[in-house]
Parts: sequence; C-alpha cells; structure tokens
Amino acid sequence: MNRTTYQESTELIIQSAKNRKSLPVAAVNVHSLTEAYLDANGHGYRVKQFPLVVPDGQPVRWAMNLLRKPGQKSLQDRVRGPELMLRLCKRAAEEGISIFFYGSTKSVLRNLRINLTKQFPNLIVAGAISPPFRTLSPEEDAEHIRQISQSGAGIVFVSLGCPKQEKWAFEHRDKLDCPILCVGAAFDMHAGNLPEAPILMQDLGLEWLYRFVREPVRLWKRYMLFNPIYVILLCLQLMKLLPLRNPEY
Repeated sequence: MNRTTYQESTELIIQSAKNRKSLPVAAVNVHSLTEAYLDANGHGYRVKQFPLVVPDGQPVRWAMNLLRKPGQKSLQDRVRGPELMLRLCKRAAEEGISIFFYGSTKSVLRNLRINLTKQFPNLIVAGAISPPFRTLSPEEDAEHIRQISQSGAGIVFVSLGCPKQEKWAFEHRDKLDCPILCVGAAFDMHAGNLPEAPILMQDLGLEWLYRFVREPVRLWKRYMLFNPIYVILLCLQLMKLLPLRNPEY
C-alpha cells in the first residue's frame, strides 16, 4: 500500500501516460485488502506487484495511520477510485491524453462516455470494450489487447470487480504501454447507474453501509464476512499478535 495523495497519484499516472510506460494501479478498500490477505498467493501476490496501490476506503486509511512507523506521514485523505478517475479525466482532457474503458455493460459504457465528455468536453475517448461475463478465449483476449493498443489510449480504466480487475491488469501489464487503473464501481457511478454515498457517510467510513442497504443480495457476503475479518486482523496487528504482510504500512 502506498502512502500517497490524489495529487501525487495523479501526477505519477499522467507522467506514465505521457512516457508510454506501463503502470498497473489498484484502489484498495476493505474488501480488496482482506481478499489479498486471505488469498496471499493469488490476489495478494498480484496486488503486491503493482507499482501503485492507493488507499480507497476510509477504514484502510485509518489503519495505515494507526500502523504507521515513526517518521511516516499521516494520511489526511484517502485516494478514492471514482474520484481519482475524475481527476485523471480532467488532466487527460487538458493535456490531450486519450482514455479507454474496459469492463461493465455496453449501456453503462455508453452513458459513461456521454457523462464524462459532457463534464470534460476536450476528453478523448479512444474506445471502450464490454467483455462477456465469462472466461475469454485466448483469441478473444488477444483481440481486446490489440484493440486497446491500436487505439493509442494513454490511460486504460478497468471495471471488472475485485479481484477480477486486478488479475486482468496484472496479466496484461506487460502488453500495454500505459497506466491501467482498476476502479471498481466507478463506471456505474459516473454513468449515473449507482448513486454515491452522502459525503458524511463517506467521511465516517460508512460508504459500505450505504451500498449494502441498496444492494443487500449482491453485497451481503462482501460486507457481512469480509468487514468483521478485516477488523479482527487489524486488532491482531495493533496488538502485535499478527505480523504485517505489507511493508508500506
């Protein structure tokens, strides 16, 4: 996990886009972090290879501050995936960097393009792909990478859900010479399909509750199982009964 800010993350990603350098980026919340801990050889291993992993959730930021070592800076704000995406689209529009969307449905991608280009008139959308909700054949996967590469996109936003999106970014990081950002539900939010939690709930770390109340059937396992596990693991680490697996803490 990187102790970073919106400004630092945005600058690094924009510079990587300008220099045509691969840069997989993950925005990590409680679900993703707990998944990484429990699946250390799969999701956990992949995320550790990412050059930039930003603290998406407030509980993750709080934990990083509680576990910080002497001399490490205290994080005043998290780096939320949907907000980071907006900031990058703004900079991309200003600097002529094209973007590409990968994931979600065709209707979401259509609305996403409309809303973002309305907000940022100079934004260049190089393309968008809605992959089928199944395992792709090697030929299909290669075709998608070909389309993204030939589009000349400077930044690729990926919304496939955790841990699928991180796996996709990890497996294709050497095939795309640009930043690849795993942004979770950001597509649905910016397309207008998924309302964002009130700012107060976000500040209090209760965004998960807002989303759970709206989608209990789909999200019950994530929040009812992973949240308690996260709290238990954090308490054990604070009591020094469990070693840290993430040296950036």
